[in-house]
Amino acid sequence: MTRNVRRSTLFSIGIALCLTTGLSADTVLLKDNFDRQETDDSQEQVGGKWSTNSKARAKGNKQVDLIDGAMRMTRHEVADHGVSVAHDLQFKNAEISMRFRIGQGDELGINIADMKEKSVHAGHLCVAKIRLNKVTIIDLKTGRMKKEMRDKAQNKTLTADDRKLIKTKEKAFPIKLTADTWNDLKVEIQDDTMTVSINGKEVGQFASAGIDHDTKSRLRLAVAKDAWVDDIKVVRK
Repeated sequence: MTRNVRRSTLFSIGIALCLTTGLSADTVLLKDNFDRQETDDSQEQVGGKWSTNSKARAKGNKQVDLIDGAMRMTRHEVADHGVSVAHDLQFKNAEISMRFRIGQGDELGINIADMKEKSVHAGHLCVAKIRLNKVTIIDLKTGRMKKEMRDKAQNKTLTADDRKLIKTKEKAFPIKLTADTWNDLKVEIQDDTMTVSINGKEVGQFASAGIDHDTKSRLRLAVAKDAWVDDIKVVRK
């Protein structure tokens, strides 16, 4: 091989490696520390391209507030559904991290959806539910939010086999957190597996077909009663 041909070959390999590295590099899709002010404290002004369900589910009453550089979500007494704060993102695999704070009896859900997926209710694909005493990872797409299953549940016609199947689509892990204190949370989605870590320690992981959905397009923070979050970051993997 001549020197010029060798140089050309090495140059081509170098370009290919650069392109490959660029394509595989992690991409930050969302980074929000909520360090901003509302211009009207009586209104929901979350900013940062977040949306809420307060108009549809809480008769327009404010449920989401920015306080001291963090976001607080509190279900209003007239609401007919838990609080949902959503951000549109495009990914298959991702790492979602944040700080969170919940109280006794509270629950924070890291809910992933694809609003174009018609086989499920409201785009629900999978969720990690965080309570003080346990973490539950759920495949919603092939479990309880599959349209067939949800319709049966709504009509109270689920069979024993249906309930048995739904139970195989989730897994719970015991934890022990102190109420009303800040914790670090990381939720990793890699193909069909969701892994949850809290305060730097892995709590558990669960693999199921619905988690492997290719076109995830929305992150929802789902709150049963009251929860705080801060320093949210989503990295596409």
